[in-house]
Amino acid sequence: MAEISVTAIPAFSDNYIWLVSTGGSDCAVIDPGDEAPVTRVLKQLGLDLRYILLTHHHADHTGGVARLVKDTRAEVYGPHDPRIPGQTRSLADGETLNLPLLDLEFSVIEVPGHTSSHIAFFGHDCLFCGDTLFSVGCGRLFEGTPAQMQSSLDKLAALPAQTRVFCAHEYTLSNCDFALAVEPGNEALQKRASEVEAARTVGRSTVPSTLGNELAVNPFMRCRESTVVDAARNRDPEAEPGASTLAVIRAWKDAF
Repeated sequence: MAEISVTAIPAFSDNYIWLVSTGGSDCAVIDPGDEAPVTRVLKQLGLDLRYILLTHHHADHTGGVARLVKDTRAEVYGPHDPRIPGQTRSLADGETLNLPLLDLEFSVIEVPGHTSSHIAFFGHDCLFCGDTLFSVGCGRLFEGTPAQMQSSLDKLAALPAQTRVFCAHEYTLSNCDFALAVEPGNEALQKRASEVEAARTVGRSTVPSTLGNELAVNPFMRCRESTVVDAARNRDPEAEPGASTLAVIRAWKDAF
């Protein structure tokens, strides 16, 4: 397999479109909500877009697809969802997506919660997880349940600790503020928050993170830890470890 290179393409106010290449002229992009920045970077780097990977149906992840396909004839891969028309192939949990022009392959992981049909792509120590897992956070539950999100995060937590987490938004600074409200005594989180504040002060990205780091600092990945469960019980005495705690802290975060 080729060595993977991942480039961030900022879009809108806080989105990241991820461009994947392996040293040749061909590339893939993940979740192109806007075609203009993608087209600009393709031209700057002299790359040909061959593949578009989609994690879910929201417009800030799919809005640029039609124009990019018209301009490049790229193949499109995403979840089974009629709200995403024009896919070359729709993917389900456990399938493997091969990108032969890049000599790359990714495992498909179904991760419902943020939306009902959300998927993630894992391979080459990289996780492209859309809006399911954020750095120090997780996505809002627009279509799924806390139990679904807990199950999805458990799947991701089982991946190797060194896995780089390429989420689709720059939310880490505000996520750290909330996480510190949940676990003010978490020393790893305190360190992460300080690093994030320094990075954002000078305009640097805070992603990718790693799964190992998320397991140490992200309250939504720690819903069975006593400190997080206790914080949830302070708001709802009936909170139990796992999905019940996730439901409480997700509602807390929504109003934070």
